[in-house]
Amino acid sequence: MDSESESWERLAGIYSPLLRVWICKYELQTSDADDVLQEVLMALAQELPTFKHSGRPGAFRSWLRTILVHRLQNFWRSRKYRPVATGGSSLLDRLHELEDETSSASRFWNAEHDRHVLSQLMKQIRPRFQDATWEAFYRQMFGGETAVVVAASLKTPVHSVYVAKSRVLNLLRQEAAGLVDSL
Repeated sequence: MDSESESWERLAGIYSPLLRVWICKYELQTSDADDVLQEVLMALAQELPTFKHSGRPGAFRSWLRTILVHRLQNFWRSRKYRPVATGGSSLLDRLHELEDETSSASRFWNAEHDRHVLSQLMKQIRPRFQDATWEAFYRQMFGGETAVVVAASLKTPVHSVYVAKSRVLNLLRQEAAGLVDSL
């Protein structure tokens, strides 16, 4: 497999589960959700070469969210979809809210996007580290433990615990570049 194919497989592997979750929030049947997901991925593949990062935090995830919203809108228009009145916000109203950069739905998308992408990237880089290195990183970052406590538990110098955390974070930042804005 060439590097372009590998890059695409990696990107699709990271984003497909997140996109599917968001598509399903709009009450599509499984087969329709599959179709919309494929349309989003095709649009992403076609438009990615021309994407220019503005340098603003969240530019890529905002662009991806816009693609998602437009494909969902196209789905409803093509099927003359009219959501059933349920007494709450209609699906179309919720979709318009997601489109609005300042809305709570958009902020939720941003947070969920970053959590999901970081989780996927952590799974991808985990095999590159020895167990002790990963444990030192994980316990400091997610367990809230100090380097001193982790070092004592692992029976290793404190300096080694700091180095382990730094090595994993550096690779995670490198892998997350352009996908997640703050780490």
